[in-house]
Amino acid sequence: MALPAWNDPEFKAGTMVRAALWLVQVVGEGNTFTKEQVREAFPGISQADRRIRDLRDYSWVLFTNSDDARLAAEDQRFVKAGVPVWDHAARRAAAPQKAISNKEKQAVLARDDYMCSICGISGGEAYLDDSNQTAVLSVTRRETVLPDGREQTLLVTECKRCRAGSSGQPARADEIVADILDLDPGERRRLLRWIERGRRGSTPLDRAWNSYRRLPADARDEVRAALEE
Repeated sequence: MALPAWNDPEFKAGTMVRAALWLVQVVGEGNTFTKEQVREAFPGISQADRRIRDLRDYSWVLFTNSDDARLAAEDQRFVKAGVPVWDHAARRAAAPQKAISNKEKQAVLARDDYMCSICGISGGEAYLDDSNQTAVLSVTRRETVLPDGREQTLLVTECKRCRAGSSGQPARADEIVADILDLDPGERRRLLRWIERGRRGSTPLDRAWNSYRRLPADARDEVRAALEE
């Protein structure tokens, strides 16, 4: 089914819907756009940039320079399209739920030790594979299947990169329990100790690697040279 053209005067839709179509049809996933381009595309609409930000409530992923240091202050990157908001039924089904309060956000962030629950990065920390990007944490809703099969929407801390790469599938606590029960008794006891401590037990090799990784790049070069002698 062909998408309506974003600038078709016969297409009666709000600015957010037209902006979503503009991103898909003009900008394209993975590409950048500027606030000036938004103003030119939607002349006379003072809140067009805000309507684009509203797309994040429908799982659209948009990066600014706070998410990616390579972007200029005027730039944004269209990372990934989300709910097809031009489809009225899809938009209505995905309408944002009640906003998460600041009190709830702070409680979840503290519970998760101010780290992404998926990759473990802390807010403001640079990614190891891309030092130009620093982690921005947010509290999001995650559909979850509990061990007894019940489905609940739970709050979780995620960095924007993990959120962008999410498959959208629910978290499966039931499958995790099944995997744990398949472990041999010794491994299961060890895992339970990790769960009780809230962290994985580390070996001397783990500790050496983590210490090495925290060194500045020049110091890591010196360590490698010393070990190769």
